[in-house]
Amino acid sequence: MRVLVTGGAGYIGSHTAKALARAGHEPVVFDNLAHGHREAVRWGPLIEGDLSDRRTLAEAFRHHKITAVMHFAALIAVGESVADPRAYYWNNVVGTLHLLDAMLDAGVKQIVFSSSAAVYGNPRENSIPENHPQRPINPYGETKRAMEAALKGYGDAYDIQWVALRYFNAAGADLEGDLGERHHPETHIIPLVIEAAMGAGPPIEVFGTDYPTPDGTAIRDYIHVADLAEAHVRALEYLGTGGKSVALNLGTGRGHSVREVITAVENISGKTVPARNAPRRPGDPPVLVADPALAGRTLDWKPRHSDLETIIQSAWKWHARGAGSGTGAPGG
Repeated sequence: MRVLVTGGAGYIGSHTAKALARAGHEPVVFDNLAHGHREAVRWGPLIEGDLSDRRTLAEAFRHHKITAVMHFAALIAVGESVADPRAYYWNNVVGTLHLLDAMLDAGVKQIVFSSSAAVYGNPRENSIPENHPQRPINPYGETKRAMEAALKGYGDAYDIQWVALRYFNAAGADLEGDLGERHHPETHIIPLVIEAAMGAGPPIEVFGTDYPTPDGTAIRDYIHVADLAEAHVRALEYLGTGGKSVALNLGTGRGHSVREVITAVENISGKTVPARNAPRRPGDPPVLVADPALAGRTLDWKPRHSDLETIIQSAWKWHARGAGSGTGAPGG
């Protein structure tokens, strides 16, 4: 299959482009490079363009004879979404509508969408199933929910087939060292802890030490980016064999606390992580863990590289090569 990978120069998109090529498909990356990296596009052509540019988008479908889409292109910083919701609705929601319209015009009917556990908001239970109520607590989560609603509407009306993959905490780096995580500014806990250990960033801030968890810090479900990439390829092939549209959680079903992450980085690196305690942040739940059973059954998939040691070892090797910078650390 020739797959248009929007946002394919970014963290998860680039890992998935590599996985697509390995599975025998051709990834065609569509990215404006505002947050992606040109050097991460190695397994197919790069079209430098924005989803707001309908002409370039239509030409990409026509020239490359696209047969399916993977949609990663979105703004993703929760705090930024609160400060500038306009940018998030225009980029994430309106951009997705442009993409869906381009698919219809080109006769392309299959899309795998990068969604998020942010659609659930504050969880009512520790292990979250797909039918958990969706009550996002920030504009980022609202845009992901709106994008899923658009997929359903287009599917019902125009026979678009889709899989929405709701990630929990993506982490780690390519196991062969080709790719890694580079966000500017960085907000994800594992790269921030690694930077603190390396002396490349400030001491890690532990937001909340009085949660009702075994060590008092927030617990999150971390999933290796290589496992996410494999799930996307399986979702595409599931649609290709006539699978029904569905939303699926991608996680491990097991959580790790902030202190566990810090200890694991210290054990793997042999370095002390400077850290300081800070108050809880509003809206951070104590525990956020997936129930991934439906994804396992639907896609015949399970995480193979998502133990905490493998995640941190792969990320440490990547950051040791000089990638990444950031300030502050969330609970997940």
